[in-house]
Amino acid sequence: MAVSTAQHWSATAPMLILTLFSALIFQHGVADNAAGATTPEELPHRRFEYKYSFKGPHLSQTDGNIPFWIHTGNAIPSADQVRITPSLRSQRGNVWTKGRVNFEHWEAEVTFRVSGRGRMGADGLAVWFTENQGLDGPVYGASDKWNGVGIFFDSFDNDGKKNNPAILVVGNNGNLVYDHQNDGTTQALGTCLRDFRNKPYPVRAKITYYKKTLTVMINNGFTPDRDDYEFCTKVDNMIIPNEGFFGISAATGGLADDHDVLSFLLFRLSEPGQQPPPPESEIPKEEKDKYQEEFQNFQQELDKKKEEFQKEHPDVQGEPLEDLYESVNDREIRQVFEGQNRIHLEIKQLNRQLAMILDEQRRYVSVITDEVAKRGTTAESGQLDPASQQLNSVVSTQQEVLKNLNELRNSFHESLRQIGSVQHQGNTGGMGTYETIQHFNDIKEHLHTVKRDVEHLVQRNAQNPAEKVMKCPEVPPMPSCLSTVHFAVFIVVQSVLFFCYIMYKSQQEAAAKKFF
Repeated sequence: MAVSTAQHWSATAPMLILTLFSALIFQHGVADNAAGATTPEELPHRRFEYKYSFKGPHLSQTDGNIPFWIHTGNAIPSADQVRITPSLRSQRGNVWTKGRVNFEHWEAEVTFRVSGRGRMGADGLAVWFTENQGLDGPVYGASDKWNGVGIFFDSFDNDGKKNNPAILVVGNNGNLVYDHQNDGTTQALGTCLRDFRNKPYPVRAKITYYKKTLTVMINNGFTPDRDDYEFCTKVDNMIIPNEGFFGISAATGGLADDHDVLSFLLFRLSEPGQQPPPPESEIPKEEKDKYQEEFQNFQQELDKKKEEFQKEHPDVQGEPLEDLYESVNDREIRQVFEGQNRIHLEIKQLNRQLAMILDEQRRYVSVITDEVAKRGTTAESGQLDPASQQLNSVVSTQQEVLKNLNELRNSFHESLRQIGSVQHQGNTGGMGTYETIQHFNDIKEHLHTVKRDVEHLVQRNAQNPAEKVMKCPEVPPMPSCLSTVHFAVFIVVQSVLFFCYIMYKSQQEAAAKKFF
């Protein structure tokens, strides 16, 4: 029995060892897979490349050019955008980088706006990365048979399948001719249907080329959120030239849209853990020597101008340069005084208007007083007649108005006096002290008092029943200074000018129609 048991254990021992070893290997593999699944993929490092980008404000220079870019055709650069094509028929325009791009991985963010009056537009806008600059041609304003990739924002439905507006990714090796009749659908590597015309906010497209994969993300233009992107299309195993130019082009046909590009931002992508080369290593030695020579020439000219300025102005040689410019405090003080002077002028204007109102009120009071003196009083029943009572109420109201206006005028004089004293103190001892702030508060209180008095006076006059039933006596009519002859001449001249304007307007509209 003992011999059989020993033989049984000797036979099953190898099987147990193999089973245990297999279980350990399986658990180790599962643990490795779980650890790999939980490790997030690291994002590539981004570095902004300003020489291949543009954005507003100050997008264009004074001569109308874009730094580091060229524009051809009907493109119109401005301070905050580049209008690739205006909304006119049969227009072409494009912009291209001046220098070649030799990035292995990159990401471009394009902000644009396509707008037109009609329900349909044409033809569309394209973003390019090609081996050579396609300055002019039939493919959205750029040349055909390109070597590279184009991302097309097609507005017009050429094939009549009602699948536009659409976004297409089309690659070319330099031999293919673009299929216009089918809107490039037979050659598209990726496409998505997105309406990018007449949106409340600019549309944004993010085009990423990383590890031979081209991805297009779209912001639909319904929100101002710049990071609100949605997936459009993705192309794997995309082979593009190692070096090339970035460009944007657009074209119009029988229908026309405004194609405006607000910004084009390019970023160099590098794999995690791999540091991008420093910018100095990308500049050739010839360009470095050229820039150094230009800098030295500029420095010599600057030194010459400094010497000439010192010879022409020997009195400022010993003064520091900081004293020649206005500091921040001086600018604030100047702005305070300018604002104070404007307030002073406004109060003077109000004072003049108030004086005119006082003179008018005095004249009315004198006319009413004379009328009362002429009528006298009738004492048959010991009471005044209704007309005399109304005149007396009008007189009392006018006297109260005069009193209130005199108080307002005194308040204005007090405000003018305080402003004058503040200006005098500012000229002698500077600004920013507690007394100056207190003067401003006093002026503010006086102005509020004037405002309350005027509102109270208006309410009193509106609520006075005497004015509702009684009109002021009419002033004797003044002789008219406009005769019948003068009036007829004025009407004739005005009619002639009106007809001349109508003829000029019709000629302008006819010229515009001829242009279109």
